[in-house]
Amino acid sequence: MRSLPLRRIGNLATVAIVAAATLGTAAACGGDDESGGSAAGKPVTLRLGYFPNITHAPAIVGVEKGIFAEKLGPNVTLEPKTFNAGPEAIEAVFSGALDATYIGPNPTVNAHSKSEGEAVRVVSGAASGGVALVVKPDITSVEGLRGKKIATPQLGNTQDVAIRYWLKEKGLTTTKEGGGDVSIVPQANSQTLETFRSGAIDGAWVPEPFVSQLVNAGGKVLVDERDLWPGGKFVITNLIVSTKFLKAHPDVVQNLVNGQVAANDFVNKQPNQAQQAISDHIGKITGKPLDLKLIKQAWPTLQFLDDPIASSLKTGLDHAVAVGLTQPVDLNGLYDLSFLNKALKEQGETEVPLP
Repeated sequence: MRSLPLRRIGNLATVAIVAAATLGTAAACGGDDESGGSAAGKPVTLRLGYFPNITHAPAIVGVEKGIFAEKLGPNVTLEPKTFNAGPEAIEAVFSGALDATYIGPNPTVNAHSKSEGEAVRVVSGAASGGVALVVKPDITSVEGLRGKKIATPQLGNTQDVAIRYWLKEKGLTTTKEGGGDVSIVPQANSQTLETFRSGAIDGAWVPEPFVSQLVNAGGKVLVDERDLWPGGKFVITNLIVSTKFLKAHPDVVQNLVNGQVAANDFVNKQPNQAQQAISDHIGKITGKPLDLKLIKQAWPTLQFLDDPIASSLKTGLDHAVAVGLTQPVDLNGLYDLSFLNKALKEQGETEVPLP
């Protein structure tokens, strides 16, 4: 979305954070150790995925400010890994390369569906909002999108589903191959600013900070996705954990969720420090800090909350079915909010009802 060309975000960038100075030998992979891991005093490695987007602010702040490392304790080594969009993060979970990840709702549903409900569990929310359709200034209505090319981060990701359903509701067609009344062009977010400026695309349905980048490049917001949801709230980011890792290391998962709650608390109570941490951390990944002005511009469009807003995930699934990107899915068993509610209770905060 803006002035920063996030060129290498699409590549899997890995930042290793060693949470314990005492780990002189290689840590065991948490997902493969069925003996209980850190609960038994053994070293564990937690591989945590997230995106270098403002919609993943709690994850970025949790890593950059050392909140996760502190909550996970000295027996856990945190290995953060960044991704461009949800489907590739889910592939990493399925391949055994990732134990937990911050991710959008549609890839969450796909992971649940492909594994017949066995692969992952949603253990917390993280963020709501921060998504919009930005278009060229001469496009003033949905009808003006006919014959245009609109980018999304990846075929089947949360924003890809959102625009296809919205267009369907407005009477315009799309296809997976890029045909129909409106051509949907999945591409890495890091490419969108360049393709928008060059005229290769006419707009994009994307998350922050890419929304603000496109606006600053001369685009305008045609649809703020908050306007499409009850109360303006919908899950854009939740935290999932592989079921295998959760069963092997429930204590590590509890501490990870404790870290999520603490990171969200930091983001909400100390926004200026959180924004600086986001800028610094993205700079470490891409080689160039994200402009603080850009972060502040995008900030009001987001809410950072621990509630995963399960009802919006179910609605998103219905939308994906409607546009032919997935089949109906039984969501039973997807959520395990016991870790979240324990963390919230200990902080004196309101627990989240089970969906």
